[in-house]
Amino acid sequence: MLNEALGYAHNNHQRFLDELFELLRIPSISAFSDHEPEMERAAGWLADELKRIGFDNVQVFPSEGPSFVYGEWLKAGDGVPTVLVYGHYDVQPVDPIEEWDSDPFKPEIRDGKIFARGVSDDKGQSYTHLKAAESFLSTSGQLPVNVKILFEGEEEIGSLNLDKFVEENTELLAADSAVISDSRILAPDQPSIVYRLRGLTYMEINLKGPRRDLHSGSYGGSVYNPAQAIADIVAALHDDNGTVTIPGFYDKVRPLTDRERSVLAKVPYTLDDWRKETGLDKPWGEKEYTFLERVTIRPTCEVNGIWGGFSDEGAKTVLPAEAGAKVSMRLVPDQDPEEIADLFADYVKKLAGGDVKIDVFTHSTGWWSISPLESPEIAAASRAYEAVFDNEPVFTAEGGSIPVVATFQKELGIPTVLMGFGLEDNIHSPNENFRVDHFYKGIDTVIHYLCFLAENEA
Repeated sequence: MLNEALGYAHNNHQRFLDELFELLRIPSISAFSDHEPEMERAAGWLADELKRIGFDNVQVFPSEGPSFVYGEWLKAGDGVPTVLVYGHYDVQPVDPIEEWDSDPFKPEIRDGKIFARGVSDDKGQSYTHLKAAESFLSTSGQLPVNVKILFEGEEEIGSLNLDKFVEENTELLAADSAVISDSRILAPDQPSIVYRLRGLTYMEINLKGPRRDLHSGSYGGSVYNPAQAIADIVAALHDDNGTVTIPGFYDKVRPLTDRERSVLAKVPYTLDDWRKETGLDKPWGEKEYTFLERVTIRPTCEVNGIWGGFSDEGAKTVLPAEAGAKVSMRLVPDQDPEEIADLFADYVKKLAGGDVKIDVFTHSTGWWSISPLESPEIAAASRAYEAVFDNEPVFTAEGGSIPVVATFQKELGIPTVLMGFGLEDNIHSPNENFRVDHFYKGIDTVIHYLCFLAENEA
């Protein structure tokens, strides 16, 4: 079954690429309401593709936003695991269009890379799973495991309707594990598996002082103005070591195991790499943790924006009537995003001195997630990467958040394997790209993964 599927995939490289180009030509930008017809066209295209490949129960589910696309193949037999594949067909806007070297919706190949909006994030990566499934069904007539596939169309605008859809369709989506290809590996010859993600609590602080802006000469020295107050609050969020000072913030943080620290230490990401990417010389933060641990497996509290008063060209002597800040906190096991929001609000309200009125509200929250390193899914993914890339993957923790992983963990009770094939790829930027050989290697890796997962279960 494995060799037949691989042979079929290799013999159909050009057709697979041509079909991907068809999908890439659809400008499915979820941020723009006038692209709703294109969103539905992309959903319909994927549904038709699932039917053509041989999936059953293919459905397009309307929602308050773009539609969800679902298909399943459940004929592998009893006792065989079921895998839920997730991907998204929406893409980011293309602005600034003048910085693209080619039309973002007319894919081109240059220097071994496909250039198009959405090719890496996430049409090209998620399409590898459809082509892997086709390679099995067109040769052996079956898949090694049961497979369910779910595509959504608003990942790029926050997956506003995903949680509700999953909650209302837990039986339809029930599986033993999930797999997502919407991430990067460390280098062309170094695959990696993200086994844990941080959660998120995003807050906003608004301060109001005098009823209007005041003359700094006439009232300065008598008014604790909101710009000063917000600066004092922000400065009080950390101590000199970079430790977050919010009372109770670390109370539920799960201690790092020696194994986790040793696994992360093997990641070939050096201080020089960090310096090249940031343009800085010296990492800031908790000195008892390595810089890589600080950006991956430690909780954080970061100011994302701060405002208040006059900031245009020239000078204006004013005491502003209002000021504010937006703050995001990346969370780790076992922090509760809602609890952290409450702790943050209580703390900053106590910090607001003087005669200022303070409002603190939550923009969004998201749970952390973790996949056990000992799981059969991680073992199968490791074998699959090594078989195709001829190199063992390293295990990494991602400092960012992928909310759908936590949703699957919470609502379906399943672990998720993040099986990425991208590199940096200019995602969300002009000239987004995806290596052609990584598209093909992605298909081969998924083929191996499904076979190895069936073997591990047996």
